[in-house]
Amino acid sequence: MQILDGNKISNDIKEEIAAEVVKIKERGEKVPHLAAVLVGSNGASLTYVGSKVRSCEKIGFESTLVSLPETITEEELLVKIDELNNDDEIDGFIVQLPLPKHIDEQKILLAIDPRKDVDGFHPENFGRMALEMETFIPATPFGIMELLKRYNVETSGKHTVVIGRSHIVGRPMSILMSTKGNPGDSTVTLTHSRTKNIEEFTKNADIIITALGVPNYLKADMVKEGVVVIDVGITRVPDETHPKGYVIRGDVDFEAVSPKSSYITPVPGGVGPMTIAMLLKNTLLARKVQNK
Repeated sequence: MQILDGNKISNDIKEEIAAEVVKIKERGEKVPHLAAVLVGSNGASLTYVGSKVRSCEKIGFESTLVSLPETITEEELLVKIDELNNDDEIDGFIVQLPLPKHIDEQKILLAIDPRKDVDGFHPENFGRMALEMETFIPATPFGIMELLKRYNVETSGKHTVVIGRSHIVGRPMSILMSTKGNPGDSTVTLTHSRTKNIEEFTKNADIIITALGVPNYLKADMVKEGVVVIDVGITRVPDETHPKGYVIRGDVDFEAVSPKSSYITPVPGGVGPMTIAMLLKNTLLARKVQNK
């Protein structure tokens, strides 16, 4: 069993990007600039956005945090997005989800200029991904593909079972794992909350990618020997014995499943760090797109 170490690989990627930023500076060119729009004060969102800003500073990117009140109207937020779309200083930006209930997330995501959509959520970028054209790939799926690639995990001809059909992880993963190339060339089954007898699929899977958000959902009796397991789940589980009052759990019963796995991601320290690294990689690509 080998751990797919997202901390290590994400640091490698950040060092590679930092080296490229040094070259950009030596040429006297503008360094990449990432903006993050945060509406309200959701604790998890604040933590995530903060880590993005720190990562930008670490590798030499410019970063801007646009912090807006939870009471902002949809129209006011659309005006702010239009400003960012037309700001030549900013190469790419993200709108941190979830948004307050009175704001239509789809309308907001559609308003982002596809050339600055470093989250890869705009339908134009999603469509380009499905057609195997160069585009911004959603950061979490992009990170998973990079982990598989850098650990030389064989995916060609394998049966991949994806658990969860969200537009952020599950559905893009089902597309990417079936595309031509490495990693890819896999036969994919997309399962979800309405799938009956899901263990019949997981027991026959060579690769399982789970993004369900149910702690310890995947048990040892649901997988075969030698399976590759990618755990995207991240849930705070109350734990009075822990100093923070909670522990982070993934979708996989790690202690039970890992002995049967050939490769497995831990939680935390697996997919999570890769998400931020690939967001930075998308921002570097956005800079190239803006300068064409």
